[in-house]
Amino acid sequence: MKLIGIGGNLPSQFGSPEAGLPQALRLLETQGVRIKNCSPFYGAKAVPASDQPDFVNAVAIIETTLPPEALLSILQAVELEFGRVRGAPNAARSLDLDLLAYDRVHTDSGLQIPHPRMHLRAFVPAASCLLWYGGISNPDGHIHCRRRASFFAAPRKARSP
Repeated sequence: MKLIGIGGNLPSQFGSPEAGLPQALRLLETQGVRIKNCSPFYGAKAVPASDQPDFVNAVAIIETTLPPEALLSILQAVELEFGRVRGAPNAARSLDLDLLAYDRVHTDSGLQIPHPRMHLRAFVPAASCLLWYGGISNPDGHIHCRRRASFFAAPRKARSP
């Protein structure tokens, strides 16, 4: 399973984040990234807390034959096309595309997979549960998985032959 996080909290040339995020997904599809499914959009406060606008976020399951590093390059190129400026860490942005997971690949140098901070963003497990594990939303507003979400367990490093 390959997962990307998509979000933004500033307008782009496509309008508000709510209008721009679907455009970003369409652009990814022209770059060899097939969007299999996308969660609903979630509103979220900036992490860490700040006075910047709230984020609009989603998680998408994708298919691609691109290796992780090439996929990351495409994600960053799409961010640039949306006017993303990389400045201070955690700054407001028009588009944020994160490679959250790439099959069972686990790396911890350079590009880190799974994304080392995805557990800190409440929308990631909620959206992933809905997409992958048949989650259900209860009247209390909480999302519960029908199956154990072993995806979020710590990955094992591959052993050398």
